[in-house]
Amino acid sequence: MKKIIVVLVLAASILGLTGCEKANGKYKEGTYFAAVETDSYGAKFVTTAVLYINEKGAIKSCFIDSTYNKNSVSSTKKTLGDDYGLKVISEANGTISGGAEWYEQVEVIEKKVVEEQGIDWVKWANDEQTKLDAVSGVTIAADSYIEAVSKALEQAKK
Repeated sequence: MKKIIVVLVLAASILGLTGCEKANGKYKEGTYFAAVETDSYGAKFVTTAVLYINEKGAIKSCFIDSTYNKNSVSSTKKTLGDDYGLKVISEANGTISGGAEWYEQVEVIEKKVVEEQGIDWVKWANDEQTKLDAVSGVTIAADSYIEAVSKALEQAKK
C-alpha cells in the first residue's frame, strides 16, 4: 500500500511540474515590428525587424531585412538572395571560408537573437559600432539591424 501511495505522489508531482509552466520570459506575447532608415553610399535604405514572442515571453523568431536598389529595381536584400553578390566580397575578406551571402550572414544574427533572447550579447568591434565582435560568420555592417531589433524589443518589454 505504501508503494502505491509513493508512486501516486510522485506521479502527481511530476504532472504538477510539467503541466503548470509559468510565463518566465521578459517580453509580452505578440509580434513586434520596427524599422530604421539609414543612409549608405548616398542612398537611403530601410531596415526592418520582426520578432515573434510566444506565450511564455520568449523570443521564438527574429526576421531582419533591408530594402535595396539594384540595377534601378527596388527590392530587399533577402529577396535578392544570391544575386545580392556579397559572397565573393566576404570570401575575399578571408574571415568567412568560402564566403557568405547577405541573407546567410543576417541569419546568423537572427539565430543569435533567439538563442540569447535579446541583444545583450552585442559587442562592437569598431568605434563606429557597425561591425559585430565575436560573431563568427558575419562581416556585414550590423548597426541598423541591431537598432531595428532593439526597437522591436522595446515594444515587447513587460
